[in-house]
Amino acid sequence: MSLLTYRGTVFPWHCDHMGHMNVMWYVGKFDEATWHLFASIGLTRAFMRETGSVFGAVQQNITYMRELLAGDIVEVRSRVLEIREKVIRFEHVMINSATGDTSARCEQTTVHIDAKARKAAAFPAAIRAAAEAAMKQEAAAASPD
Repeated sequence: MSLLTYRGTVFPWHCDHMGHMNVMWYVGKFDEATWHLFASIGLTRAFMRETGSVFGAVQQNITYMRELLAGDIVEVRSRVLEIREKVIRFEHVMINSATGDTSARCEQTTVHIDAKARKAAAFPAAIRAAAEAAMKQEAAAASPD
């Protein structure tokens, strides 16, 4: 089972003139979920301070499946899909907590950057190991055995 990385409510001010949650709020909730996912593998604010690291989102694909309305309770479940030397790719799934329906899915690719050099940098071995362990755990949980 993927990691629970966000829980929240759709407030009336999240809704646009059509009455459903505007796309800017999906992105915001997915962004909050990203920081929880990152923290689960050691990519914390402390890590960033200590290593001089930052991250750059280079691609984000969102699929909107079912609209959300004011008062809906949502959760986001996230998982690492891939980690390479300098790149991490992950997925968020936003679920309407009352119905269990998937409202949106987001896949993102992010680059690890050395802030001082202003260029992509390799993830430390411990981060890669934590991400790989999370992927193995996810695969084991999804296995029918």
